[in-house]
Amino acid sequence: MPSSVSTSAQQDASARVRRTTLFLALAAGLAGLMFGLDTGVIAGALGFIREEFQTDNRTTEWIVSSLMLAAAFGSVFAVFIADKWGRKGTLLVAGGLFLSGTALCALATSVTMMIVGRASLGLGVGLAAFAAPLYIAEIASQDRRGAMISSYQLMITIGILLAFTSDSLLTPGGHWRIMFGVLSVPTVLFLMTTLLLPYSPRWLLTKGRRQEARDVLLSVRESAEEAEAELSRIDKQLGREESAGAALLISSSNFRRTFTLGIALQMLQQFSGINVLMYYAPTVLNHMGFSTSSSVWCTTAIGVVNTAATLVAVALMDRWGRRILLSISTFFSAVAMLGFGTLLWTGATSMMASMIAMGFLILFIAAFAVGQGPLPWIIGSEIQPLRGRTFAVSCSTLASWIANWLISNIFLSSMAVIGDFGVFWCLAGFNALFFVVGLMFVPETKGCTLEDIEDRINSGVRLRDAGQ
Repeated sequence: MPSSVSTSAQQDASARVRRTTLFLALAAGLAGLMFGLDTGVIAGALGFIREEFQTDNRTTEWIVSSLMLAAAFGSVFAVFIADKWGRKGTLLVAGGLFLSGTALCALATSVTMMIVGRASLGLGVGLAAFAAPLYIAEIASQDRRGAMISSYQLMITIGILLAFTSDSLLTPGGHWRIMFGVLSVPTVLFLMTTLLLPYSPRWLLTKGRRQEARDVLLSVRESAEEAEAELSRIDKQLGREESAGAALLISSSNFRRTFTLGIALQMLQQFSGINVLMYYAPTVLNHMGFSTSSSVWCTTAIGVVNTAATLVAVALMDRWGRRILLSISTFFSAVAMLGFGTLLWTGATSMMASMIAMGFLILFIAAFAVGQGPLPWIIGSEIQPLRGRTFAVSCSTLASWIANWLISNIFLSSMAVIGDFGVFWCLAGFNALFFVVGLMFVPETKGCTLEDIEDRINSGVRLRDAGQ
């Protein structure tokens, strides 16, 4: 009888911990929802904005890319805010920027006001994109870490889908201001839930707030023994390393390896072409003969596939592992971009050609979502040492946004210079390069503690051998 009571108590405790951890991951993941909403809304609104403000290609590219450029600056500021106010404080600042940016875009009376609003959104996105995955990685247990961080990418895809759906419903009336205005509702929800989050235990320990760190770990681990063991592991890491950030980059060759890989993963993710489709999908589909209304609805279909494939990634991340999902993702992404570019090269605009083109785009979106979407965020935070994690994740996030800004800022102009097919062939080449980098350098971190990964990397093993 006592044994059954003990088992029942353990099961109750385990269920409570799962619920708590899931809530924390989803609450932090709302930053991803805002990221997705702000990413997706411009696709449907862009045509109306161009018409209202009579913008040329370069001005249009700046309206789109101003968010990414501001996000790059936001990721730089994030490292200081996250160290001073914690990951939670960083998310709260991001929420305030989301709210102001949404209002400016919805009420814009000029191109300048629109760009300022997009820049405010970008600063918020840059802060949130840095803080949310880092927070989740530090709050989740090792056996759930991959799925929990993938939930952030899932929230991004849900946000994109919701934005695309809203765009489709509001397009017939040309209500582009409402497309931006409705974003205020999830922004307020994001701010309210963020207030409920505890601070990251790792951040609390760096600030000497040991009891608070213990209390947080006790709420998200299944036993006091597990919480104390993790507390000791973090203490050990903190006590062993004195350098941090840029100083560690200079003093540690092992940190330089993980730092470089983190940046490479983020930049290659952007050069895959995913955000070209997120920002300019209706424009791309128009090149294949789709009407404006049809292209917007096809963009919504792309959002549905993106969300569904990300759900698959969440389910498989801690079962199949990181490396195999990344290989599958990058291989089929390269095939899809090559096929789509070749179809554009033929100049075919028949119904059959349009359907085949849509098939290639759906293949690319599905392939991207199961690997390239979540994995740079997951692996990029897992492989960094504790003392340099904030700095490394901030720099890799900065690199991601610079690459994102670059590709979105030259896309329309590049199509005019080398042709639409040439642009997509280049993107196919970048996906092929990502496939090679994944095979040669990415470790399998499934089921490994962050501390064990750090110990293996510090021992000097090849990066690809630093995991299992």
